[in-house]
Amino acid sequence: MTTVTASSSSLWRQYWVLTKPRVTQLAVFCAVIGMFLASPGLPDPIIVVAATIGIWLLAAAAFAINCLIEREVDARMLRTARRATASGSISNSQVLSMSALVGLSGMIVLYVFVNELTMWLTACTFIGYAIIYTVVLKPRTPQNIVIGGLSGAMPPALGWAAISNAVPAEAWLLVLIIFIWTPPHFWALALYRQRDYEKSGLPMLPVTHGKPFTSLHILLYTLILFAASLLPFVIRMSGPVYAIAAVLLSGRFIHYAWRLHRNYSDELSRQVFKYSIVYLALLFGALLLDHWAVLL
Repeated sequence: MTTVTASSSSLWRQYWVLTKPRVTQLAVFCAVIGMFLASPGLPDPIIVVAATIGIWLLAAAAFAINCLIEREVDARMLRTARRATASGSISNSQVLSMSALVGLSGMIVLYVFVNELTMWLTACTFIGYAIIYTVVLKPRTPQNIVIGGLSGAMPPALGWAAISNAVPAEAWLLVLIIFIWTPPHFWALALYRQRDYEKSGLPMLPVTHGKPFTSLHILLYTLILFAASLLPFVIRMSGPVYAIAAVLLSGRFIHYAWRLHRNYSDELSRQVFKYSIVYLALLFGALLLDHWAVLL
C-alpha cells in the first residue's frame, strides 16, 4: 500500500512539473493585477477567484502540451532532461489526456463564472503558445521569443477582460510591457544555458549570433522597456508612486544589462535572468499599489 501511494504521489508530482508552476504563477499574478486595475474599486471576489482558476488551468494545459511537443528537444538538454515527457515516464496519451481535461475545465470555469470574452481570449493564448510558438516559431527562427512573446504577454489583458468584459488600451499597454520584457528575460537564460541550446538544435539567439550580439540586444531591449514602463504614467493611468518604482526598477535592469554586455559571465547572466523576474513582479505590484493609493 505504501509503495502504491508513493508511486501515485510521484506521478502527480511529474504532472505538476509539466505545468511549469513557477512560470504559471508569474503569468497568473499579472492576470490578477489586470483584474484589480480594471475595477475602480475592489473587483467581485467570485469573478477574481474563478478567473484566476480558469486562467491557471489553461496556462497549465498549454505548458504541458509544450513539454509534450518538445520532449525530444528536452531530452537533449540538461535543464529539462528529467521532465516526465523527456524521460518517457509519462506517455504521450497521458499528457494529452491531462492537458485536455485541465484545459477544458479551465474553459468551462471561465465561460460559466466569468465571461465568454475571457474564455476565448485565454483559449487563443493557449493556441498561440502551445502551437504557433512551440511548433512554428521556436524551431525555425532566432527571433522566436520576440514574435511568439505576444502569447506570453496576454495575462493582463485576460484579467482585465474578466472584470470589465472588454480589453481597452490600458490593458494592451500592460501587454506591451510584458511583450518587450520577454526577450531580455529569456535571452539572459539562453546565454548561460547556451551549451544546452546548442545540443537541442533550437536556433536560439546566442547559438546563431553569439553572446556579444545577444547581450547587446538585451541592453537595447531594456532601454526600450524603460520607455514602455513609463507609459502608464504618461497617459495618466498611474501616478507618481508607480513612476518612481518604474524608474528605479528599470534603471537597475539597464545597469545589469550594461554590465552583462561590457563584461559577460554566466553568473552575471544568471543574475540578470533572476532580476528580470523580480522586476516584472515588482513593476506590476507597483501598478496595483499606485492604483490603491489613488482610491484611498
